Amino acid sequence: MEVYIDDMLVKSKKAQDHVKYLEEMFSVLKKYKLKLNPGKCAFGVRVRWFLRFMVTQRGIEANPSKIKVILDMKAPFNVNEVQRLTGE
Repeated sequence: MEVYIDDMLVKSKKAQDHVKYLEEMFSVLKKYKLKLNPGKCAFGVRVRWFLRFMVTQRGIEANPSKIKVILDMKAPFNVNEVQRLTGE
């Protein structure tokens, strides 16, 4: 489980582990009388946006729309272009 101020993420690779982690999370929430906002909750999803990152079964990935510029960039052709790209 990851907690960022008022955002939480429970993730796992196996369904049985996920249920166990959710039970632990709900136990802690109950112990400290904390409540969840149903409008922000999503359970059993395979892909979810969390703090501008995409969380999948593979892990945390960058937002594809944010890295499109890098992926579409043409490869440097000569030494000057490499130096410009690396800031030298």
